[in-house]
Amino acid sequence: MSAYAAATGTADLEPGPGACATAVRPLVEFRGLGVTYPGGVTAIRDFDLAVGAGEFVVILGPSGCGKSTVLQVVAGLLRPTAGQVEVGGRINPPPGKDRGFVFQHAGLLPWFDIFTNIEIGLRAKGLSKKAARAVSQHYVSAMGLDGFGHRYPYQLSGGMQQRVGVARAFAIDPPILLMDEPFAALDAQTRLLLQQELLRQWEGSGKTIIFVTHSIEEAVLLADRVVVMARSPGSVKTAVTITLPRPRNEATRLHPEYLRLFETLWDMIRLDAQRAIAEPEIREPS
Repeated sequence: MSAYAAATGTADLEPGPGACATAVRPLVEFRGLGVTYPGGVTAIRDFDLAVGAGEFVVILGPSGCGKSTVLQVVAGLLRPTAGQVEVGGRINPPPGKDRGFVFQHAGLLPWFDIFTNIEIGLRAKGLSKKAARAVSQHYVSAMGLDGFGHRYPYQLSGGMQQRVGVARAFAIDPPILLMDEPFAALDAQTRLLLQQELLRQWEGSGKTIIFVTHSIEEAVLLADRVVVMARSPGSVKTAVTITLPRPRNEATRLHPEYLRLFETLWDMIRLDAQRAIAEPEIREPS
């Protein structure tokens, strides 16, 4: 049972079947999605993808392929100009409590301590101060931040702040988590630790995660499926099922199948990655 469920007396979602989740009705489904920004720049065209409940899907691609745009559409922060996304049976829904978002930077409110930053969404959902504090204390501990709950963001390192951002998203207990390169700005060691913490929090939770990254290593370690995006405009090039056993840890990186999947994915994105370096990048509005 999640900390939120324990505090509110509600039931958790049943854990999804991971990579087999798409055998049932998708929780998130893109159909012919297209996004053209003012000025005529087309970021996404004919994007089709189905994501099952409980599935961990990683969207992989080079800079400028529209990965972040896809997440913004799911989150309800951006309306498509063509096609649609269906989330839990609703077409192109506005932002809602069923979706949590973890950004590249934690975006903590500097005038609140860590406990309060985590509790903002909980209080908005109607939890009492006592119940919200029970949930925030759980996630502060789970993220290895014991003793820092009353500290302010400026007193924490970048890695610690990002842990708070992940804790804040998990705390409101949404069935869907959207993660936009949440570890990209961190040093290599902190990134490895947070990848492991994310897997630990997700496994058995029943949550659906759509995670954006440039990193092939990160994609193979985390995902049930890796969706490879083509560039300019962005579309689904292919999807690769990750057959590595769970739970995964650092030893997974030494598995022969991990190395084979890495090479397979690199071969798929190599040309687009070279183009991304050689050509001007189309910046996606934030």
